[in-house]
Amino acid sequence: MTIHITSYDPRDILALCTVWNDVVTDGIAFPQEKCLGVEDGDTFFAEQTFTGVAKDDNGIVAGLYILHPNNVGRCGHIANASYAVDKTLRGQHIGEMLVKHSMAQAKVEGFRVLQFNAVVASNIHALHLYERLGFTAMTPIPGGFRLPDGSYEDIIPHYIVL
Repeated sequence: MTIHITSYDPRDILALCTVWNDVVTDGIAFPQEKCLGVEDGDTFFAEQTFTGVAKDDNGIVAGLYILHPNNVGRCGHIANASYAVDKTLRGQHIGEMLVKHSMAQAKVEGFRVLQFNAVVASNIHALHLYERLGFTAMTPIPGGFRLPDGSYEDIIPHYIVL
C-alpha cells in the first residue's frame, strides 16, 4: 500500500473524526476525553498550524497528525504534534510516516524543536519509534496520565531538535 500525506481537506472530515475519535475513545494515548463531531472537528483541524492527512492510493484516510505551537511567545518555536492511525491499519509504519512528515513540516513552518508532552509509558510502539527516530526522552512524570479505569500511568515527554 502506498501512502500519500497531504494537508487537511474539509471533505475528509468524517474519516478524520472517526480515526481521531477511536484514539480518544481508547483512552490510552490522547489526553482528550471528548470526541469530535463534524462541526467542531472541522474547526479543530483547520485551526492547527498544519494537519497532515495520510491516504492510500484510493483516497482512503489511513491516519493523520496535527502540528501546532507547544507554547507561545519566547517558546513559540517549539512545536507539538499528535498522531492517529486507523485502527485497522496499525502496524504498517503509517505512524512512522506521519512522524517523519511532521518533522519536515515543522521545519517548513519555522519550528526549531518538536516536543511531545505526554507519551504514555505503556505506549511501547510510540516509545520505540521515537527512540529510533532520534528523540530524547525526558524524565518521566509519575502518574501524569489518567486511564479510563481511573488509575494513573507515567508519561514520558520527548523532544527532538529539528
